[in-house]
Amino acid sequence: MKPDLARIRENKQAFRRELAERPIAEKLRMLDVLRERALAIRRGSQSGTAREAVVQEAPPPSDNH
Repeated sequence: MKPDLARIRENKQAFRRELAERPIAEKLRMLDVLRERALAIRRGSQSGTAREAVVQEAPPPSDNH
């Protein structure tokens, strides 16, 4: 079976348009879901390098000396 590249391209462009039209708050929620999924995949990985690559956010350093 040969893929219909024109149809695939059209579907991809339509999907991108739909994403672009969504409100920013919804896009940010989607980003949070994707970030959580990526972290879960990394945590589940058995390789040590994947675990080391997990980025952890830290609060900014305080100026209290």
